[in-house]
Amino acid sequence: MLVFSIFTCGGNSKIVDANTDNESRPFEKIYTDIGYKTVEEAVKDFESHFNQDVKLPLRLPPLRFTHHFGRLNDGDGDINDSLELAFISENLPHNHYFIFVRPTEQKIPIKDKRIANVYKLKNGNEAKYINVSESIEALVFEKDNWQYMLSIPKKISDKVTPEMLVEVADSIN
Repeated sequence: MLVFSIFTCGGNSKIVDANTDNESRPFEKIYTDIGYKTVEEAVKDFESHFNQDVKLPLRLPPLRFTHHFGRLNDGDGDINDSLELAFISENLPHNHYFIFVRPTEQKIPIKDKRIANVYKLKNGNEAKYINVSESIEALVFEKDNWQYMLSIPKKISDKVTPEMLVEVADSIN
């Protein structure tokens, strides 16, 4: 009986060991597998692709982020090419914020029915606060031949107001 118990327990410990080898991939790996890299590398790729510098906001929304990634979305030739920056929290799934930048000649047109409000930026340009979908809101504006979209989930719009996103937009020097 004692020998049978030792073999049974030994067999169970091997099963447990096998399960620990099968743990999920690290959070960062999921993003790098779909083309994200550091923000700095993505910005360099974008600037090199368009042969033009891009300025980014100096401020972020008042949320806690555990990770930030970026990637160049390379569309068909020069059509639909954009920079995508993701600021996310591994521990708070609703704490995510995206910045999308594209040349104004490739800008996404904004339908009037999507516009929730219009704000005036410090540089005099207009910024449109829009409903992108049932779950996403964004502030869209143009500066230095770029169209910027600062995007947040609606679930955190009480923490990140449109006015806060205007402050983020105004932090681009």
